[in-house]
Amino acid sequence: MATAASPNVVVFFTDQQRWDCSGLHGCPLDLMPNFDRMARQGTHIAQSFTCQPVCGPARSCLQSGLYATASGCYRNGIPLPGDDLPTLAKQFNASGYHTGYIGKWHLADETSPGPVRKEQRGGYQEWLASNIQEFTSDAYLTTLYDNECNPVKLPGYRVDAVADATIRFLDRNQKKPFFLFTSYIEPHHQNCRDDYPAPDGYAERYQGRWMPPDLAALGGNAHQHLAGYYGMVKRLDEALGRVLDALKSLGLSENTIVLFSSDHGCHFKTRNGEYKRSCHDASIRVPTALIGPGFQYRGTGDHLISLIDLPPTLLDAAGLAIPPGMQGRSILPLIHGKTKDWPEEVFVQVSESQVGRAVRTRRWKYGVVAADKHAWNDSCSDHYAETYLYDLKADPYELKNLAGAKSHRRVAEVMKSRLLRRMEQAGENTPVIHDAPDCQPGVFAPSEAEALQ
Repeated sequence: MATAASPNVVVFFTDQQRWDCSGLHGCPLDLMPNFDRMARQGTHIAQSFTCQPVCGPARSCLQSGLYATASGCYRNGIPLPGDDLPTLAKQFNASGYHTGYIGKWHLADETSPGPVRKEQRGGYQEWLASNIQEFTSDAYLTTLYDNECNPVKLPGYRVDAVADATIRFLDRNQKKPFFLFTSYIEPHHQNCRDDYPAPDGYAERYQGRWMPPDLAALGGNAHQHLAGYYGMVKRLDEALGRVLDALKSLGLSENTIVLFSSDHGCHFKTRNGEYKRSCHDASIRVPTALIGPGFQYRGTGDHLISLIDLPPTLLDAAGLAIPPGMQGRSILPLIHGKTKDWPEEVFVQVSESQVGRAVRTRRWKYGVVAADKHAWNDSCSDHYAETYLYDLKADPYELKNLAGAKSHRRVAEVMKSRLLRRMEQAGENTPVIHDAPDCQPGVFAPSEAEALQ
């Protein structure tokens, strides 16, 4: 049975979920009341960002605590390294935890979209998952694969199928500490028909309802798909409520840490030809909260937290040692007021649509692209060109690109130096970044103090 020194840990991980689905971020549709309640009672990471807006790479960062270029999993289809990588599951295994994984994995080689060989499971002991779940299941047809790689068909809508398996795991494993990672494919689109299949009757609730300003301004295919997307988000939140209820009914709530987060967001084909893979907040900002021992009624304020910070946070919260190679930082000292040197920016690597990099502060977003590199074959470059600069105070939905503006050259130089420093810290070679061509957007020049924000 879990003790105060060895609390249980449950990760509730969604796929392609925008941060502004939450009422705490201004959504008026009451899509996520259970998340909102969890965030208010626990620790709400209000400024939470992925470090790689692509499914597999983001998941590699969360399992390993390494940036995608450091682990080698910089794009989809590259398996998580095996024996030498100190993954989350291996760290919990070594401390006597029972570890389990349920749902979407996307960290094995893509020759097998379904079953995952034991050596490619990141060390998890109990297994019920599919490598690329969008290829092996549909809204009302869920197939996962067990420890012996046998197919297991689960009844119900896909969110409920995974939630039911999660609750069964909780019920079976009450007697010793456990680390359970549950990975939902929702609200990711269904690839085979480019659709967002909500539960029956759910999309109808949200037709013609509220739309975030970037989608309203830029179009994409949000008018076609947003209602279904919202329906999927609603059912996910209901599943979160059921998991929290199960923990309460089993007497596990007081000694179980629950993390809710997502691998990346969704821009509905407004920034490129698909749904993510850009440095814009629509792609990189995600809803994140924790509840349980050490997280009650605390917040991270306006500090920026990266997905890379979550693995050391979970280990720290469970009282386990953080491997020295992990590249993020535990947020526990931050929320307990014991650190004053938290980074002012988050660092993002972008692949598959571009070989890109970005840094985001509370005020500014700065992005670069290596246009001559192959977005699938090249993980990095020795030279980039400035491509994006946004003033998030004046333009929070990134509708006015200031890259090349003479009035903002000072800001660009400050952000360039920040980006180069973060690339070096992530283990990348220091590249050359070429200035964007001059333009005159007709805006005022920020002060030196504003450039540093």
